[in-house]
Amino acid sequence: MTPTPGLILAAPASGSGKTTLALGLARALVRKGLRIAPAKVGPDYIDPTFHAAAAGRPCPNLDPWAMRATTRAGLVAELGRDADLVLCEGVMGLYDGIDAAGTAATAELAAETGWPVLLVVDARGLAASFGPLVAGFENAAKDFRIVGAIANRVGSASHVALLREALQRHCPSVAFLGGVKRQADLVVPERHLGLVPAGERSDLEPFLERAADACAAGLDLDAIVGLARPSRLAAAAPPDLIAPLGQHIAVAKDSAFVFAYPTLLDSWRRQGARLSFFSPLADAAPAPDADAVFLPGGYPELHAGTLAASLRFKAALRGFRGFVYGECGGYMTLGRSLEDASGTRHAMLDLLPIDTSFAKRKLHLGYRRMRLRFATPFGTAGTVFRGHEFHYSTVSGENPADALFETCDARGHALDSGGLRRDNFAGSFFHLIDRTPFDDSEA
Repeated sequence: MTPTPGLILAAPASGSGKTTLALGLARALVRKGLRIAPAKVGPDYIDPTFHAAAAGRPCPNLDPWAMRATTRAGLVAELGRDADLVLCEGVMGLYDGIDAAGTAATAELAAETGWPVLLVVDARGLAASFGPLVAGFENAAKDFRIVGAIANRVGSASHVALLREALQRHCPSVAFLGGVKRQADLVVPERHLGLVPAGERSDLEPFLERAADACAAGLDLDAIVGLARPSRLAAAAPPDLIAPLGQHIAVAKDSAFVFAYPTLLDSWRRQGARLSFFSPLADAAPAPDADAVFLPGGYPELHAGTLAASLRFKAALRGFRGFVYGECGGYMTLGRSLEDASGTRHAMLDLLPIDTSFAKRKLHLGYRRMRLRFATPFGTAGTVFRGHEFHYSTVSGENPADALFETCDARGHALDSGGLRRDNFAGSFFHLIDRTPFDDSEA
């Protein structure tokens, strides 16, 4: 069977509008009867929820740095099942990664998969310069091709015509696929960790339909589909990422605990674990027969008062005899207290000796290598994982002697913060993505 063709939507820089165009394009193609399989490059929890809503199916992440090559190949193979087109949104600018060489950039995934790239260019303030800009990005491409350009936020039909002429003059090998007009109602609201999650948007469906209308009106949808090509990756089995926390894992899931990668949860299921879900914000307890609890990241800082008053939830976790693991927001919830942005301090579970504050904000962002210092259900001592960290909180109380991980950043620089383990409770600010195939000395 011929592999499903795919495309990558990339941009010269963040803020070019590629997420909105990817959503609109996916929904417009679905309306034409195509089965669209969405994907997102890099470590991102929020954008995939929008892509899943637009396309009507889950949106996995494809990470060039944090995932093993076999993991990516397995996910790409899964994406192509029962789909007509894979539509993958890039991250940041096309060549932007963790270093000047573009390591972990969208370009790296394009070269690995062989999927052609469509370049989304914010055309505000651009005219004849549009052509040389696209030509420069195309000339820098190695082992992949930029096959089409989309002008975003155009002002008029004459503006589109000028951009088309500029591209044909300076970069005739790249197809001009049209322009999408500026619309104030296509701006996606943001907060401190990115877009406001799709589940919190009561107007999500009208927004997706407006984005689809804009793409259908301004873009050559048939030409876009015709530019897609199959991945060059060999077919691979679905990946097993990280060992399950238990045989029956109770996963917290609500507006405070929203950052759980579906790929990880699917991997646990394939490895034989049963998953159930509960809402701490609704003062629910984990399933009585669960032998493990997973508290994912999210926005506990926005719901700290409700969590502090969730007495049934707190009592159930404090008396839980199985393994409990908290990531980022879940880690904060396992601590003694959480200070919100207004300076109000809220009592958390008091299962790990940390206090966190959003009144004293500090950005922590980047890829991480983590080596386990103690045996846990998800790995023996010395097991190495890759993942990422993204939060604005400050923390006190972490004791290096109790640190769960020895940690460094993507470039090998050692980091102080490594989470905590105490009895059957453990957590860290790091989001685990995959175990690594690399020698432990790297971490």
